Amino acid sequence: MLAMRPNCECCNRDLPADKDGAMICTFECTFCITCTQDILKGQCPNCGDELVCRPLRSSANLEQYPASTQRVLKPEGCLMKA
Repeated sequence: MLAMRPNCECCNRDLPADKDGAMICTFECTFCITCTQDILKGQCPNCGDELVCRPLRSSANLEQYPASTQRVLKPEGCLMKA
């Protein structure tokens, strides 16, 4: 089951599990669409994998299977590896 992390690792923008706007890689690193497009160019800075749209979790499922509350943030912001 996806952890559904609550924020963008780059800019700390809130990314609710039941709303559009989150992008993830195969390791569930989580970023907002703006950072994904403008800074990361569709590639995860942690593992190099492709970032794709995270699916939504319905309100009913969020009650039974809540999203993660653990925020992950890069203190230096997002910079692509050379």
